[in-house]
Amino acid sequence: MAAKKKSKTSEGTPSQPTEPLSRLLRLPSGPVDMAALDPAATHGYPGVGKDDAPALTEALAPELSDLQERLYANGRSEPEQAPSVLVLLQGMDTSGKGGVIRHAMGMVDPQGIQLTSFKAPTKEELSHHYLWRIRRALPRPGMIGIFDRSQYEDVLVVRVDQLVPVSEWSGRYDEINAFERKVVESGTTVIKCFLHVSFEEQKQRLADRLASPEKYWKYNPKDVDARAKWPAYQQAYADALERCNTEHAPWFVIPSDRKWYRNWAVAQLLREHLVGLDIGWPEATFDVADEQTRVAES
Repeated sequence: MAAKKKSKTSEGTPSQPTEPLSRLLRLPSGPVDMAALDPAATHGYPGVGKDDAPALTEALAPELSDLQERLYANGRSEPEQAPSVLVLLQGMDTSGKGGVIRHAMGMVDPQGIQLTSFKAPTKEELSHHYLWRIRRALPRPGMIGIFDRSQYEDVLVVRVDQLVPVSEWSGRYDEINAFERKVVESGTTVIKCFLHVSFEEQKQRLADRLASPEKYWKYNPKDVDARAKWPAYQQAYADALERCNTEHAPWFVIPSDRKWYRNWAVAQLLREHLVGLDIGWPEATFDVADEQTRVAES
């Protein structure tokens, strides 16, 4: 299905990006310099600032809803042939994985969503290969899967906290690439989003959580422990981004210091990928004219 023409918000601001985000936010191949990735950038944003963001994000909702319903309908009608989509959200604590799920992914019908949050592995999960729990959570045909963290934890926290030997985690990059290739070849579009937040912004968000009783539930003392390992995490992310930035499953770097931009960007990125699938409505498996007559006469 072709992309719709650029629409306007109620204020007259174009609602589509200046260029496709799937191009602007795609990580180039080659070495990754984390310091060169601006976490406060607003690539492709058609508005003039934060005030435009609610209207711009909401303007995506009708098309996102339509595209997602087409995907879901095909999954129900032709599960053997229907595609699926996997949105993978990876980032440091406070980067906004939960915010993206609420504000960006929340614009589509929840019955078409499969959400999985990967916490520390359970005893059962640890008894299996590290990709076992990932495979079990892959989206079914017609569904949009969302991973809050992912297989990359096994080359990030596992590496930084030295939970397995270097010889073990260092071989996982190629294994993850091969796994993702099979996922894509099976009919799943993979959208890998690195939510890039700065060291300073993370500190402010942690302080904000401690400043209000309504946000205490979001605070985890272990997040401060992780801040002490920031350089190690940055190197681990740089290696994961570089070594697993493939043609079939590229990384998209989402600047996340500005929450309003982050949410809009992920929603727009999802829209672009769904449009690219060119999904039509399933054909009727019955004689429409006959059924119209039967309904009229019933």
